[in-house]
Amino acid sequence: MNSFTRSIDLLQREMDVASLRYQVTANNLVNSEVPNFKRSTVSFESELKRAFDSEEKAKNGFKLTTTDERHIQINVPYDYREVEPRRNVDYISTSKPNGNNVDAEAEAQNILQIQMQYRLLTQLTSFEFNQVNTAMKK
Repeated sequence: MNSFTRSIDLLQREMDVASLRYQVTANNLVNSEVPNFKRSTVSFESELKRAFDSEEKAKNGFKLTTTDERHIQINVPYDYREVEPRRNVDYISTSKPNGNNVDAEAEAQNILQIQMQYRLLTQLTSFEFNQVNTAMKK
């Protein structure tokens, strides 16, 4: 996979995650006064980093030859395309007397941050395609 395809794929995946984060955060905000509602978050980047680290480790690690698929594999990279975002529900903390743990102000700030991040991702995607257009014109 070339660097352009990989970059576009990563940008598209991150935009999907940002969209999911927006939905989850908006849901948290809407339910900020519902008794016993627990806020959710989305995790993705740490798992994606783990996949990239495993690719690097496999590239620099020992190469073992196996003659049967039942043999134990080591240094098999974790493909970043298999990484999926996870919704995490915070059941532990409770910040309000009604059992709800959503801070509406913090969730509103998260929405603004997600919107800015999404705008940046669209600009990066546009930049990648502009580079290809420039190269094709020459």
